[in-house]
Amino acid sequence: MADGHENAGYRRLFSGDGMTFGTGFPLTGANRSTPSIEDELRLAAHAESVGFDGLWTRDVPTYWPKFGDAGQTFDTWPWLSHVAAHTDEVALGTASVVLTLRHPLHVAKSAATVDRLSDGRLVLGVASGDRDPEYPAFDVEHDERGALFRESVEAMRTVWCEDFPELEGRWGSLEGDLDVVPKPTAETIPLLPTGHARQSREWIAEHGDGWLFYHLPERTLEDYVADWRADAGEKPYAMAVRVELADDPEDEPEPLHLGYRAGLEWFREYFRDLEALGVDHVIVGLQSDEPKQALSTFADELIDGP
Repeated sequence: MADGHENAGYRRLFSGDGMTFGTGFPLTGANRSTPSIEDELRLAAHAESVGFDGLWTRDVPTYWPKFGDAGQTFDTWPWLSHVAAHTDEVALGTASVVLTLRHPLHVAKSAATVDRLSDGRLVLGVASGDRDPEYPAFDVEHDERGALFRESVEAMRTVWCEDFPELEGRWGSLEGDLDVVPKPTAETIPLLPTGHARQSREWIAEHGDGWLFYHLPERTLEDYVADWRADAGEKPYAMAVRVELADDPEDEPEPLHLGYRAGLEWFREYFRDLEALGVDHVIVGLQSDEPKQALSTFADELIDGP
């Protein structure tokens, strides 16, 4: 990890002795309509109080029913600012901001603002996007995603670290008489490229402060983490997994999209295995009709439990 790349949120997620857990919005499960703001905030505060180290929000600019959901519906930046005002120390993450559909100077300013308002709790997952109809809606060439992603990362890093920089890319140019403020609480906001983001693993290892990936079968995950360690050293590996807790704690796993339904005993071994493989943080997508109870049970049995 480069000097100046660690803020409070990054340390909360990755500076402990073991694997940490986060969870993602919408905590109420209302991902195809507008969720209750009051319910979401109450659940966010509850998740922090029972021991989750991160709260993650997704960047979904448009709703495409064929894809299946609209994320947490609310725009990333005002939503995270609102969550910051109703929590204390939990890390606030994006999983992930679609850089190809946003101007990098807007992202840099918005992210630094949330980072400042939250006293340095923001960790920025960044992606190239995966919803095909969004690219023509934003007049973005599908085949240019990789180059746009790289240019955005360079632009954000530069304006966070330098005063009045000179910079240009496909997004435009920044002359030496313009600056982007505020600056973040650390030298830069930690960036976690998500998936492959149209880049090589070597590029992600060099330019990212960690890697955020999706649920993978354990044998595949073992190879991914080993290759990541070979390229990136001790930079963290984070992943997302969908979790549905069965009523019977001894139930064997049933595959879900990007996760499992299983009993507590199986999940206990599963997360131990993930930690042994070298996973540093898991974003848990809890599926439940009683989300507050599910958060409590998960924390009691799997974060703090035996």
